[in-house]
Amino acid sequence: MIAPLRPGDRIAILSTARKISREEIEAAIQTLQQWGLEVVLGQTIGASYNQFAGDDALRLQDLQQALDDPETKAIVCARGGYGTTRIIDQVNFNQFETVPKWLVGFSDVTTLHSHVHNFGIETIHALMPVLFAKPGTEAAKETLRRALFGEELQYQVAPHKFNRSGQAEGRLVGGNLSMLHTLTGTRSDIDTNGKILFLEDLDEYLYHIDRMMVHLDRSGKLSGLAGLIVGHMSDMHDNAIPFGKDAYEIILEHTGKYNYPVCYGFPVGHEPDNHAMICGRKARLTVTEQGARLEYV
Repeated sequence: MIAPLRPGDRIAILSTARKISREEIEAAIQTLQQWGLEVVLGQTIGASYNQFAGDDALRLQDLQQALDDPETKAIVCARGGYGTTRIIDQVNFNQFETVPKWLVGFSDVTTLHSHVHNFGIETIHALMPVLFAKPGTEAAKETLRRALFGEELQYQVAPHKFNRSGQAEGRLVGGNLSMLHTLTGTRSDIDTNGKILFLEDLDEYLYHIDRMMVHLDRSGKLSGLAGLIVGHMSDMHDNAIPFGKDAYEIILEHTGKYNYPVCYGFPVGHEPDNHAMICGRKARLTVTEQGARLEYV
């Protein structure tokens, strides 16, 4: 178990993926400082190599330094995009496994969540600094603060017509569907058996969603779940000849043959209401006609 943060702790902001300026994360810096944290910026903030926050060597060095620094108690990825898979196999996690610290982010950072899950270490899937200034993120920021400082987290979600009732307990895993699909068969792949899986995605064609769900099912990622949470499927695209189903209907089709509880419409993903999820922690998902509840046990 990673120790909760305390006022005065040092927290690092860096980017393992797309480039970003200090100006874009100024709101996050101020918020984290208001929480009583000492904020340090990695060399990748402001760095540029084509679309990346510096070349692979710089992004790897930045992450490695923060992982190995005993005074840094949490690492927050500034933004997603693309790039973490390019460096993940070169990261040395030996020091991190001995003295773990919080890793925070979502989207492309699903790579880190999945890779670190295989060490038995918890991480936080949550809002990233690039989005702190966006309207409507107040609740998401508060859930991140509560997760970092070890305060209670429990979520209630409104009913959805596709929900399947039941109760499940298992370790919480998941994140971006596209990244989970990409990680299949790699060192960062995760075993989903007996776990509560959550999914979200952005800017995908509907047939891509179908193709990825077929792949997850064929690779055994869906059959052994304890439960499933379906979050935001934002800004989906369709072809001139329509696919014929939206993202939720596609997921329903590929999970309908199983019996575990399923919650749709969960506030996680590429929307302002992106609640913090503690990956790797044992959780309980309860789905009834009145809605769904997620709590840690």
